[in-house]
Amino acid sequence: MSQYVIGIDVGGTNVKLGVVNVKGKVIARSSFSTGAHVSQPAVLIDALVQAVQALMAARGIDRSAVAGVGVGLPGLVDADKGIVRILPNIPGWLDVPLRRILQRKLRMEVVLENDVNMITLGEWKFGAGRGVHDLVCITLGTGVGGGLILNNAIYRGPGFAAGEIGHAPLNEEGPACGCGGWGCFEQYVGNRCLQKNAAAAFGRKDISLEDVYRLAVEGNKKALGFWAVVGGRVGTGLVGTINILNPSRIVIGGGVAGSFDFIRPAIEETIKRRCMKIQAGMVKVVRARLGTDAGLVGAKVLVCHDK
Repeated sequence: MSQYVIGIDVGGTNVKLGVVNVKGKVIARSSFSTGAHVSQPAVLIDALVQAVQALMAARGIDRSAVAGVGVGLPGLVDADKGIVRILPNIPGWLDVPLRRILQRKLRMEVVLENDVNMITLGEWKFGAGRGVHDLVCITLGTGVGGGLILNNAIYRGPGFAAGEIGHAPLNEEGPACGCGGWGCFEQYVGNRCLQKNAAAAFGRKDISLEDVYRLAVEGNKKALGFWAVVGGRVGTGLVGTINILNPSRIVIGGGVAGSFDFIRPAIEETIKRRCMKIQAGMVKVVRARLGTDAGLVGAKVLVCHDK
């Protein structure tokens, strides 16, 4: 009987791997730097294979005990065909048949997914979204990622590109965005924008968002006001999604979610004030629970969804 799933979370900086048990717990983990293996896809693929084999060997895990390998990637993934269409921040990845390659090299079942979808699956089954049939998961960091669970299933869209909440426009005009649009949600709550706003608010170019968090913990009024503004913008960015999808839960993860207690009141107030009454009354906003393990746990959900 298969007891484990191997989860792989490929990021622009690091690749994380974990052995996940039937209860959704990561019982062993490893990682390596992405940057040392990005010269071409084959180099990174070989590094993934070696890392999986080393992790299994270190734990004494045989292939027969592994239900499969789930890989989350930061880009456009055709989950049905097992093809990585493009990874915007990792050069050279264009229409790479990663599932077929890994299955041949590892001799195990492999499934692929967008990284935020993987996080969404993990939080849905084993984290802050347990017990609900419809939820929206967003990650707040350098950008704003989004994943959708609709009617008890991940929703990818026909082009595997659904959930791009960070690129919903908040203004008819506004700062240019890397997606080709302007005035996008991401341009108002992404780390780059927040860092710039923090420097202006505190008159210090070297202030970090972690510094602003610590000041808020100490009760600094300027820091508390800063996070309240962020919360209001996050709430505004969610209003349209809530009105359209009528989700039971919004799960917020990512680095900025570390300040969740300071942004939540403004998020909830904005939703109450601006959303339609029925949708606002049904949705609950919560902080993600699984932290950096969410993508690894999501691999377990993806691999075992029909088992």
